[in-house]
Amino acid sequence: MKKYNWQAGAPGIPDSWFTRNQVPMTKEEVRVITLAKLRPQATSIIWDIGAGTGSLTIEAALCAPVGKVYAIERNPAGVQLIKENQAKFGVANVTVVEGIAPQALAGLPKPDRVMVGGSGGNFKAIIAEIDKVLAPGGRVVINAILLDTLSEAINYFQDRKDYHLEIIQVGVTRVEQVKSLHMLQGQNPVFIITAEKVGG
Repeated sequence: MKKYNWQAGAPGIPDSWFTRNQVPMTKEEVRVITLAKLRPQATSIIWDIGAGTGSLTIEAALCAPVGKVYAIERNPAGVQLIKENQAKFGVANVTVVEGIAPQALAGLPKPDRVMVGGSGGNFKAIIAEIDKVLAPGGRVVINAILLDTLSEAINYFQDRKDYHLEIIQVGVTRVEQVKSLHMLQGQNPVFIITAEKVGG
């Protein structure tokens, strides 16, 4: 296995550096924006729920070198990929939790940053569990490709006085070379939903 030492001082690891197979992966440009909205600190305790390949897990762990990232993933193939990518980048501050959220969250240290990339249909229950343990100043960043997830997030947070809600939509188009020509290749649009707990 080829190992990588990412020392750029900022997120943005090339997609091709991660082992992926058929498991969904958050692409480079979306990862960068997600982490900008997450605003991890060096000592942050971070949950990555629905971690997939672990691309965001790895980048978050590098942003919080004396913190800890808990990668929660229900798919055994994803769990294996997270471990492979963890080894590939030599990241020691990651704990992989195999299980279904919100049940898999029980007993984990309370986070101050949370990423939600997949909910397996349990979005409301997952957000409610995060809400119980997140202290004021904590941030939740949800990446959604489904309008249903966007709607659920809006319905949960919009009337909450103890959260500041921000929603953006990111559409990335890459230029791919096809023989001697260049063609636009659009990526799936993603809603990035940020909820900061500001206190009651």
